[in-house]
Amino acid sequence: MMRLIETIQEMRAFVTAARAAGKTIALVPTMGALHDGHLSLMRQAKAQCDIVIASVFVNPTQFGPNEDLQCYPRDLAGDSEKASRVGVDVIFHPTVAEMYPNGYASFVSVEKITDKLCGLSRPGHFRGVATVVSKLFNIVQPDKAFFGQKDAQQVLVIQQMIRDLDFNVQLEMVPIVREEDGLAMSSRNRYLSAQERSAALVLSQSLSLAQQLVREGERDIAKIRTAVVKRIAEQPLANIDYVEIYNYPELEPVSTLSTQALVALAVRFGSTRLIDNAILEAY
Repeated sequence: MMRLIETIQEMRAFVTAARAAGKTIALVPTMGALHDGHLSLMRQAKAQCDIVIASVFVNPTQFGPNEDLQCYPRDLAGDSEKASRVGVDVIFHPTVAEMYPNGYASFVSVEKITDKLCGLSRPGHFRGVATVVSKLFNIVQPDKAFFGQKDAQQVLVIQQMIRDLDFNVQLEMVPIVREEDGLAMSSRNRYLSAQERSAALVLSQSLSLAQQLVREGERDIAKIRTAVVKRIAEQPLANIDYVEIYNYPELEPVSTLSTQALVALAVRFGSTRLIDNAILEAY
């Protein structure tokens, strides 16, 4: 039966007992409002480790002052039912006070790779992400941690942090899970009106266009980016935050596709900001 743990002390006691029993441990960090994208991470974790711990914590330090912290969807009962169904052993659901008690003053900053894409348009976001993930790593001590490709920059930031701070954990990136019509699954999709939901399909369509151009032999990054921007701009409800293409996984500017590149998008539909991406490969 799945357990709900709310304190760091109890979580550490559970991990200590699991380790003593020779169990391997997987961590799936989430902010809840679980959908099939999250569940795919949990299924992968269950396939690779004995114990799966999913954190459900809406982390305030990764939200900016005008972002959606207060209205971010929260549904612990629904999350618990879904997580239990795919074999999660523990949901770790600490309070904000448990994670950031009075007097808390320590943060983790990963530099350089965070100065673009979401790091540029959401100042301080990745400091909050790196801080909470480092705390979760210290509390849970997982063998493996599972993250989704939809947050590709986040994956690269956490990989950098793991290397630099010598965390003894292996990061696994799981492919993007999409709705049947192509929209990348996101907890924020529920904010969209029916009209905005339809308009948001332009994201996956523009990424498919980029991949098609590469298959047809296009290697000029500027031309690929221009085509993607043009396709998104054809949708009147789309307000582009950024459309960028960097080499992958370094996230450095590149003019010609020679190996791999990440085409990454952030676009607003009404008040809802959605991200999506695809990895381009030179065949």
